[in-house]
Amino acid sequence: MLRQPGLNTARRGSLRLSATAHGEDQPIRAEKPWADPGLALPDLADPDLAEPDLADPDLAEPELTGQDPDRAGPRLAGRHRTQTRARPRYGDLFAIREFRALWSAQTLSYAGDQIAQVAIAVLVYARTGSPSLTALAYALTYLPPIIGGPLLSGLADLVPRRQLMIALDLGRAGLVTIMSMPYVPLALMCTLLFATVLLGPPFAAARAALLPEVVPSGTLVLGFTAGNMTFQAGQAGGFLVGGTLVALLGAHRALALDALSFCLSAAVIVGWVRNRPLAETASAPQRSPAAAAWSATRGGVAVVFRHAGLRTLVLLGWLAGFAVVPEGLAAPYAHTLGGGPLTVGLLMAAMPAGMVAGGMLVSRTTSQDQRVRMIGWLAALSCAPLVCSLLRPPLWLLVPLLVLAGAAGAYQLAAADAFVQALPNAVRARAFSVAQTGLLAAQGLGILAAGMTATRLGPQSAVGIAGVLGVGTAAILASIWTSAASTVIRPRPRDRKR
Repeated sequence: MLRQPGLNTARRGSLRLSATAHGEDQPIRAEKPWADPGLALPDLADPDLAEPDLADPDLAEPELTGQDPDRAGPRLAGRHRTQTRARPRYGDLFAIREFRALWSAQTLSYAGDQIAQVAIAVLVYARTGSPSLTALAYALTYLPPIIGGPLLSGLADLVPRRQLMIALDLGRAGLVTIMSMPYVPLALMCTLLFATVLLGPPFAAARAALLPEVVPSGTLVLGFTAGNMTFQAGQAGGFLVGGTLVALLGAHRALALDALSFCLSAAVIVGWVRNRPLAETASAPQRSPAAAAWSATRGGVAVVFRHAGLRTLVLLGWLAGFAVVPEGLAAPYAHTLGGGPLTVGLLMAAMPAGMVAGGMLVSRTTSQDQRVRMIGWLAALSCAPLVCSLLRPPLWLLVPLLVLAGAAGAYQLAAADAFVQALPNAVRARAFSVAQTGLLAAQGLGILAAGMTATRLGPQSAVGIAGVLGVGTAAILASIWTSAASTVIRPRPRDRKR
């Protein structure tokens, strides 16, 4: 039910990978920064794992020449047309009809998701009064990808992406509708929740893989930025609105609104996103869909983890497993502060609001190279404010601390952009799905562990301990990234000749 765009992307401070988190980010180069022949991925001996060479010029994204009126940039007048790269603008991006459709569908579903997250947290904690059970139910919005996410996400390279997105939206709408019915047992609700979230990774992978076919290369990064910023803004606003709606309407009616958001998202895709054929890949013997999907997943794992730059970016994104703890423990934390559903919504909204502000600040004040080099230490800063929870701060101080942590979490956007742009179209969906799945799994396991800790030590201590562990892990990865960053921002040979 709850979607992460990616490198959360992910959603949720994502890397929700939203795709990113997913991430959809600032105006940096549209070329693939890891397409340098010297940085190409190693050949894979297993034919099932074999991936196209990232340095193969046949895999490079084609330059737009104006043949597609929806994607072509402006033509230059004059006899001798020398194309100059103008700084892309959001106005150019939203002038593309299909992008507006994808963005609208994303906005609708995100808004419903955040309302449902508040509803689930409040509903489970009200029924059980247990921080660990509340965390367990909330973790179910992250953990299903461990089991089936990579396998199902491979479908985005095997099934037309538009049709896949529509089918997944309608399937999730039906599941959430059942969840919204009163008197549904808690065990059945958790099972339905598990099934609903299981359908999220293939949807996110399909959308991320479709976006480069919808927008021109010069505005691709802005496309990811718009999606991630929408996700984070939708989280902040959705959590606040969700807390209000749960207090006014009740948790079950709030879940019904999430089901409606899936239906509207599917309708938008049906009406305004056109069909496209699948990307051509190397010919291979015919296999069953399950075998083909599993092979695609294995190939995605190989692409990500056999390249040092990709691997480091993914691990930095997965640090969201520490940063997400305050969101997962919002209901018991609000209870210790004497608050109700509105306080729950406020605690959940603080970090996404900070990420929106941080993303805007970073994009306006830094260059691409600076953003890439800052990723490691911003990752450490995204966990540092959580350590202050050990001092039991009051609500008026806790919220700004969470906003600061979210602002530093904007590093996820730069990491996600570099990751997605490094991949050719033929393997983009499967590699992105691996990163997205790992992000969701890290967040789910982090919330689950924090819930067990909160049962023994209290939610404040659980959040503080997550901050300590996150800072330590981020410091190690940041030191590695200091040297690895040069492999990401190194220009391609054709760029050096200009």
